[in-house]
Amino acid sequence: MPRFVVQEHDASKLHWDFRLELDNVLKSWAIPKKPPIKPDIKRLAILVEDHDLNYIDFEGEIPEGLYGAGTVKIWDKGTYEMDSRTDKKLVFYLNGKKLKGKYVLLKFEKAGENNWLFFKAKN
Repeated sequence: MPRFVVQEHDASKLHWDFRLELDNVLKSWAIPKKPPIKPDIKRLAILVEDHDLNYIDFEGEIPEGLYGAGTVKIWDKGTYEMDSRTDKKLVFYLNGKKLKGKYVLLKFEKAGENNWLFFKAKN
């Protein structure tokens, strides 16, 4: 089963990095507010650069002066199953300790090419 991780990243601003193991990399989105564990809560998710698969277990300090400087802690991790995937919408089932169930990443067409919505589906 492919894996996912959510890393709490206390950099210049606190945010959460959501990463899916996909296409031999970690597809990554920065989420400015805590990821939703209940339906009806939508979060902005900003697509960022892919990360190497070995980054999935990273926790620690990124030194000052480097990109992403700050503290990184694993907030949640687990496996997932992709339900459907297009260029503008990913639907998947997360099996983590905090994030469980059906989730959606939906691309915002009018809000910039890297802006997505991340939310837990009602089912």
